[in-house]
Amino acid sequence: MKTGTDPAAVATAVVGMTAAGRYAEVEALFAPRLRAAASAETLRVGWETEIAKIGAVRAVGAPVSEPAKAGLVRVRVPVTGAHGGLTVVMSVDDAGLLHGLRLAPPSGTTWEPPAYAEPDRFTEHEVTVGTGPLAVPGTITRPRGRGPWPGLVLLTSGPADRDLTTGPNKPFKDLAWGLASRGVAVARFDKVTHVHPEAGSAAGFTMVEEYVPHAVAAVRLLQRRRKVDPARVFVLGLSGGGKAAPRVAAAEPSVAGVVSLAGDTLPLSRAAVRVARYLAELNPGPATTAAVEAVARQAALVEDPGLSPAAPAADLLFGWPASYWLDLRGYDPVATAAGLAKPILVLQGGRDYQVTVTGDLARWQEGLAHRPDVTIRVHDADDHLFFRGEGPSTPAAYETPQHVDPAVVADIADWVRRTERAPHPGNDRRDAALLNVFTNRATVLLEHVQNEEEPWT
Repeated sequence: MKTGTDPAAVATAVVGMTAAGRYAEVEALFAPRLRAAASAETLRVGWETEIAKIGAVRAVGAPVSEPAKAGLVRVRVPVTGAHGGLTVVMSVDDAGLLHGLRLAPPSGTTWEPPAYAEPDRFTEHEVTVGTGPLAVPGTITRPRGRGPWPGLVLLTSGPADRDLTTGPNKPFKDLAWGLASRGVAVARFDKVTHVHPEAGSAAGFTMVEEYVPHAVAAVRLLQRRRKVDPARVFVLGLSGGGKAAPRVAAAEPSVAGVVSLAGDTLPLSRAAVRVARYLAELNPGPATTAAVEAVARQAALVEDPGLSPAAPAADLLFGWPASYWLDLRGYDPVATAAGLAKPILVLQGGRDYQVTVTGDLARWQEGLAHRPDVTIRVHDADDHLFFRGEGPSTPAAYETPQHVDPAVVADIADWVRRTERAPHPGNDRRDAALLNVFTNRATVLLEHVQNEEEPWT
């Protein structure tokens, strides 16, 4: 199909071809970099998974274009389904080729603060997390008052923004505002794979590159903020971020403790098949059956003992490179957490079908049973994003405005505020790291005083 080179026309045609199931024709428009990371099969699985959430396509809206980096044009095309909507976001070059394509929440949705957020009790500041070409924007939400306040760094899952925006919902903004209202400073930031999507498909990319550099940078950034206690900065991750949080804490000795929300412990390939089957049961039919088969094939490839680092990312789950899957095989979040000299809080939603009580939480319980400084709690009415509800959890529920369960916010705030460093032989190494933190703060203070500046604003 000839689409021309007008980016808006190309984007509109791509949505039409995708909705019609002509995935191979869309793949033919992929630029080499995108072709290395995704395929017609990747697009089909992603599209059919989203359509299962929002229902059959009812309308395709007018495209909205804006300049993007490297001379590309970013085009957003709204799609309305029977039960919700989404936005197809594409980066198009002047030859009409696609350099990026993702399915995002519907545009124009608004977020309202939860009742437990008290904006007059905190301030927010925009920051840059990390350095160099992969730096990302972030936000620090800090309580008003004298402090010093404990701090928390939030780790999202997938290529998400700092708020973990999902439909009209922003669960990480809920957490940041709710926790800051209760005396906890919070740092959150856009994921590197959200700001720099090309990084996630690069050869050699692993969970370490996905999480550790920016998480550690955010921890140190928060430790340097005025009125934040540098000895009491924790990391909190949700879903994949909950799996990665122990790895971040192992990499940065000054982290005071770990909070894992719905952190998955089963091999991700097995969990992906489980989720695909669950969604197929909710919406049975040829499309969802085919999606399950495709996910199962890709899962078998990443589990293959003979998986080569040179395997094309487009053939593997989520379009992630083989390096990511090979690294993931060697990482056990529970064993890593069990070896940490830090207190741990694990929270789980009872209605969560993506990370489950029986499949994932049971491993946390078994592996951490010997640790008196570990708290594990299930919120029976909560789903994967810790939204309260009734009955089986469904993806369509995320399209309804909701907020993180206030009991979860209270659990986290209470745990962080009362948690002190647990006695452990590993604390000697952590004390040395904290000494470096205090030394760095003293140096920064001296520089600001000499320059007659306000320190740590």
